[in-house]
Amino acid sequence: MPDNTDYLQGIIERLTFHSEETGYTVARLKVPKAQDLITVVGNFANIQAGQTLALEGTWRSHPKFGDQFQVTQYRETKPATITGIEKYLGSGLIKGVGPVTAKRIVTHFGLDTLDIIENEIDRLIEVPGIAKKRVKMIKTAWETQKAIKEVMVFLQGHGVSTTYAVKIFKHYGNDSIQTVSENPYQLATDIYGIGFFTADQIARNIGIEISSEFRSIAGIFHCLGEAAEDGHCYLPRPELEEKAIKLLAIEDYQPDPETISKIVLHLSVNDRLVMQGLEGEFICYKPTYFHTEQNLAERVYQLLQRKHNPDPERVNAWIDRYTTQRNIQLSPKQREAVEMAATSSVLILTGGPGTGKTTTTRTIVALWKAMGKEIALASPTGRAAQRLQEVTGCEAKTIHRFLEFDPKSMGFKRNQEYPLTAQAIGIDEASMLDLFLAFSLVKAIPLGAQLLLVGDTDQLPSVGAGNVLQDLIDSRQVPVITLTEVFRQAQASQIIQNAHRINTGKFPQMEKVSNQPQSDCLWLEMPNAEAGQQGICDIITELLPSLGFDPQLDMQVLCPMTRGDVGTRNLNAVLQQLLNPPDAMKPEIKYGNTIFRLGDRIMQQVNDYNREVFNGDIGTITGVDLEEREVTVVFSDRQVVYDYADLNEIALARATTIHKAQGSEYPVVIMPLFMQHFLMLTRNLFYTGLTRARKLAIIVGESKAIGLAVKQVSDRQRYTYLAKRLAKFADPQS
Repeated sequence: MPDNTDYLQGIIERLTFHSEETGYTVARLKVPKAQDLITVVGNFANIQAGQTLALEGTWRSHPKFGDQFQVTQYRETKPATITGIEKYLGSGLIKGVGPVTAKRIVTHFGLDTLDIIENEIDRLIEVPGIAKKRVKMIKTAWETQKAIKEVMVFLQGHGVSTTYAVKIFKHYGNDSIQTVSENPYQLATDIYGIGFFTADQIARNIGIEISSEFRSIAGIFHCLGEAAEDGHCYLPRPELEEKAIKLLAIEDYQPDPETISKIVLHLSVNDRLVMQGLEGEFICYKPTYFHTEQNLAERVYQLLQRKHNPDPERVNAWIDRYTTQRNIQLSPKQREAVEMAATSSVLILTGGPGTGKTTTTRTIVALWKAMGKEIALASPTGRAAQRLQEVTGCEAKTIHRFLEFDPKSMGFKRNQEYPLTAQAIGIDEASMLDLFLAFSLVKAIPLGAQLLLVGDTDQLPSVGAGNVLQDLIDSRQVPVITLTEVFRQAQASQIIQNAHRINTGKFPQMEKVSNQPQSDCLWLEMPNAEAGQQGICDIITELLPSLGFDPQLDMQVLCPMTRGDVGTRNLNAVLQQLLNPPDAMKPEIKYGNTIFRLGDRIMQQVNDYNREVFNGDIGTITGVDLEEREVTVVFSDRQVVYDYADLNEIALARATTIHKAQGSEYPVVIMPLFMQHFLMLTRNLFYTGLTRARKLAIIVGESKAIGLAVKQVSDRQRYTYLAKRLAKFADPQS
């Protein structure tokens, strides 16, 4: 069989496509003496325009794109031409050197540029426009880049992308190669963005045995981690072992169930897992989840033991005066809530939209103020905190700011040793409290203070593990007031009426989209998701402006999922083109398959305690610095700068998932509901999405999908034991 291998050498002129995840790349190569650019295709761990590459591979003819060179192996060589050096330097390889600076350096030093940078970097001061400060920055970046180079070559040889290689180096430094070689599964624990599957691939490339105990342990913890992402605090032992066996099985390898069971037992004996007997079976926790759940129950119990005994006559007289002066009529349940807020150490106020939670909360805060208490108000999200401040007239913060997060210690400053000073604390959107945030909050509340939790238990539960608000209610230890009466003013809103219809399993009553709608809840039926995408664009460009809404400021698309034609990923690309198209005056930077452009709306994807931005925060890109490879984002009142390596923390956000929109309200919500997303269509998802709309909700989709969403009640009970733990503190014999 003849050897068809060919060899090419040239400069990467531009990247047509590059996947950070897989390394799959389509690029255009400039070969000396060749008139046209050559298309090269292959997997490249790290590739930049301007690199000079020696390639090995075969030619093939693509039916649509013509001749292409399929790369099997490659190596980087130093660029040999002025143009090559300039492109190489300006490709983003070195922070502080963008295309403009690269051109100045190469104009001054010519073909000697790379040797000068390598051996006499201080001579960069000779280049016009480069000051000492910039030279120092370039020098540091070049030395870091050289140190990283060895690690990157090693990691890229094992299928790790450039971005992760940089993060690994930042985390482990000079121990990177040793750590990855000994136990690559450690990456799944330590590096955000690297999960079990990526670590497993690296391990296999390195030669770690499939039956290795490292792999089994990593698989067990991965299963617990996935369970936590689904909201569970623990897994029953049989379910954990079954999931681990399924995860670890690969090709011809089937894990021995007895071995997995022994490893689980061994982990519990060594306190890496907590195993506890529960009603005839064993349940398995990661230790932090077990201790947090136990401590949360204990702290709530301690708060409940403190008694408050104000004069009931004075409280009732104050309520009468307050409601008369403001012409407010409280329902019997609302009044009961206000009275109980005067005497309860912990009180839960819950109810659906239009039932008067806001009025009741405002009245309770006013009562506390009249009683001379120091008051503090907070909410899990910035938007919810802002709304709480507007309705009560008192300052409200996010819980993270309220508890004073300290990036140095990666913990909250406020705790048992340094508690909050407030005597009365109100928390809105309490259904969003996960296990860890709830415990951080209650342990900072001084014994003797009063706590009001306000929320809607019919909304989606917290994104993080736990179901705290519902568990506290189910414990039957915490006083609860549930508001059910929908007020007359609220009855005029079809959004509120339909929210209650959905909650009782009834099909919503929606008006068809028109230029002169008579209600605030509209419906655009579409035959499929592809047509739905166009329908959403038409609503944004034509209908909303005609109704007096600004599509740039007032509109938010809320999707059940990230995937598909009407998932957030695809819709964000479409809406970016529609609302913020490319412009020579708008700099942009590409990260993976996403373009971040000046003016784009983005959302923070993870809690970043150093920058003090948190999962779900929404901001606007106000700066893209191509020289520094940095993106500047403004979140309400704060400016935050992201390095290129950290851009995986943010995502475009004209469209977000309904889960991510919890705690937020928008003037206009557009919600696509199609059978494409049938897995996620549940009653509380639909209810939560609809109730995010303040002035107008537009549902775009298929009747069948709406029927399914209304009918499908999420029966996925979260594995939590908080309610029973709290009940046990109150009655140890239970």
